[in-house]
Amino acid sequence: MSPQTPKGDGFAEMSDKLLKAGKLLSSIKDEDVDVGATPKTLVMRRDKVELFRYTPLTEQKVKTPVLLAYGLIGRYTMADLQEDCSLVRSLLRQGLDLWLVDWGQPNRSERWLTIDDYVDDYIHAAVTRVCRETGHDKIMLLGICEGGVFTTCYAALHPDKVRGLVLTITPIDFHADRDDPDTHHGFLNVWTRSLDRADIDRLVDVYGGLPGEFMSSVISLMTPMRSLTKYNIDLIDVIDDEAKLMNFLRMEKWLADRPAHPGEAAKQWLKDLYQDNKLVKGEFELSGRRVDLSNLTAPVLNVFALNDHIIPPTCSRALSAHVGTKDYSEIELPGGHVGLFVSSKSQGSLSKGISEWLSARD
Repeated sequence: MSPQTPKGDGFAEMSDKLLKAGKLLSSIKDEDVDVGATPKTLVMRRDKVELFRYTPLTEQKVKTPVLLAYGLIGRYTMADLQEDCSLVRSLLRQGLDLWLVDWGQPNRSERWLTIDDYVDDYIHAAVTRVCRETGHDKIMLLGICEGGVFTTCYAALHPDKVRGLVLTITPIDFHADRDDPDTHHGFLNVWTRSLDRADIDRLVDVYGGLPGEFMSSVISLMTPMRSLTKYNIDLIDVIDDEAKLMNFLRMEKWLADRPAHPGEAAKQWLKDLYQDNKLVKGEFELSGRRVDLSNLTAPVLNVFALNDHIIPPTCSRALSAHVGTKDYSEIELPGGHVGLFVSSKSQGSLSKGISEWLSARD
């Protein structure tokens, strides 16, 4: 009688891995999955919008304060997702006086808020308060994605309050993807341009805004294979490693925390910008004033990701032909829309590039 063939080591290894994972997952609570955990102090609240000042992590090396603004489509916590890959912490370690404007969680009560309100009211109030608290006449602005559009508009309309403008993954020419050689770039732009304008109005009228769940599903469809396989490939790979599992859960928590986009601001975002491309054409108006990009006379640093499928680099690069300053710089980095902030490789280059640029213009 031949000896019994032992079971494959792979089966036993997977069983042990899943057993360990079960114990690990059962011990993790929601509050353990901490995102946006870098210490900060609330300085001002205006409606649901809050202004924070981050606690310094080292001696201040850049005197001019820097105000960070994320978009309404997602949460600012992407820039502070985990301690070892946090743009916020990296900038603080390099001696910046960093401030944050947090849009909060809009709902139907913000149905009638416009981009005019976010730029000329909320951002302006935040800039004014930062100047008052620090004794500066002008500050630096750091805009991310849609927040970069807001800060661009603010810098063009209020050049007397802006000492420098840093943009990351920010769309300026919303139709430039048509000339992008990479076919996987610009799916979101193509889809948005295909929307019937009456359907956009109906969506906002029914929900009072652009639902966060709706935009999550749309963005997931931009990378369908990745969205379909991350739970049975990526998760299985890290499920028994606590540090890697926590980082996976932090990303999932950020993805699930997508707020609703206020109604009238959503109409402007989709119709005036994505469909009509008014910003780069010089036709976009806020509070009765035309946003003229040639009024960007402060120094500008434009950072974009070369493999960004949501904001193609061509849409960001377009800014260079329209600014009114000769002090214009670009940093192109490898990676995608989110990878720019969570990849340790690009993240280090990102924070170093920003801090060195700011320091040279302080």
